[in-house]
Amino acid sequence: MGNDDHRRRKTPCGFCMAVFKWIPVLFITAVIAWSYYAYVVELCIRNSQNRIGMIFMLLFYHLFLTLFMWSYWRTIMTSVGRIPDQWRIPDEEVSRLFRADSPDTQKRILNNFARDLPVTNRTMNGSVRFCEKCKIIKPDRAHHCSVCSCCVLKMDHHCPWVNNCVNFYNYKYFVLFLGYALVYCLYVAFTSLHDFVEFWKGQLNASGMGRFHILFLFFIAIMFAISLVSLFGYHIYLVLVNRTTLESFRAPIFRVGGPDKNGYNLGRYANFCEVFGDDWQYWFLPVFSSRGDGYSYPTSSDQSRVSTSSPTQRYDAMGDTTTSRLDGNPTDKLIGASPLDTTNHHHNQSPHQVRSTSVLPTQLLQIQPPSPYRDELNEQQQKLANGQSLDCSTPTAMSSPAECGVNGAAVYIEMIGDHPLTSADSAKGFPRPPNGDLPV
Repeated sequence: MGNDDHRRRKTPCGFCMAVFKWIPVLFITAVIAWSYYAYVVELCIRNSQNRIGMIFMLLFYHLFLTLFMWSYWRTIMTSVGRIPDQWRIPDEEVSRLFRADSPDTQKRILNNFARDLPVTNRTMNGSVRFCEKCKIIKPDRAHHCSVCSCCVLKMDHHCPWVNNCVNFYNYKYFVLFLGYALVYCLYVAFTSLHDFVEFWKGQLNASGMGRFHILFLFFIAIMFAISLVSLFGYHIYLVLVNRTTLESFRAPIFRVGGPDKNGYNLGRYANFCEVFGDDWQYWFLPVFSSRGDGYSYPTSSDQSRVSTSSPTQRYDAMGDTTTSRLDGNPTDKLIGASPLDTTNHHHNQSPHQVRSTSVLPTQLLQIQPPSPYRDELNEQQQKLANGQSLDCSTPTAMSSPAECGVNGAAVYIEMIGDHPLTSADSAKGFPRPPNGDLPV
């Protein structure tokens, strides 16, 4: 919970509100306690005549109940966490932000403060997301919860039935809670179906209030199962597409690409492992095994650039996701993302218009000439090594590793400018430059 919520509890009204929030949780707990009595005592112990069947019924019942209650308890008691101080804007910067005379000035202040933070989400006007109540830069996928009075990492929604925000730290527990609650209800309904039918036939062994406990046990189990089917199925869908409930209604806005509901979609298996972890032994246990730290997340654009075969390797190979979308101005990113044109256009340019890399001649790639001219080219190289001049009219001389320039000297283009290559330089074994640095 946030600090504001802690201060509210100190007042009488705040204390009453805190107690009121626990009413849905107490209601669910009371229903589970009653179902335990109705199933164990009324249905199994007092009504069952098959002792072996009763033992197996109670064995599986307690197994599902334990997993159900364990997941429910972890969902309720897991804290939403606390945003580190490095995300908090100093008071003087906040004052400057509120005194800014234009949205562009505010945007500049926020972008400058968040330049070293791993944020890729933006507001509609392209600014870094800022929480005015918490005075912090919002991490990606984080939102402010008015009930918890704080910013919550990867906030899905605030659930009154668990009196907590469903977030990065307890989302796995919440999905397991829904799944095991559904299994619990279906198990109770199916194992009590026979006695429910016997009740309407008038052949049920139970008497008095026990008969009505079994009757309502079946009805309530079916009712909760129907509501849980749609909710659990919806959250399984969200897990497989790597999307929160808030993101399904309002797509996150990225610095590159704008709004994109599938911005975090890495593929079904990778999305599943992001919530449930890589070790299958912990997938169905309410223990924390989710990937990441809750502050930065790999995006679909990162996934498209990784070619490893294993989903685990794909996630790990993304490494730091702080620059996965856009850093700096939009034009800076677009220019930086555009590859330089390295195609040789030198035949249409003058020597001083040619740009080349700054590598030394000895670092240039050695290109082997065609085999018919190799002997003659070796002979030309030997003449250069002996200080003799070349006949530039012959085809082999023009194809030699040191192309003839003015007065038989070879000219190499180096950055912006040129210089002649003398016979002494050739004697040092300077190889022919690659196509990007052809002599002229």
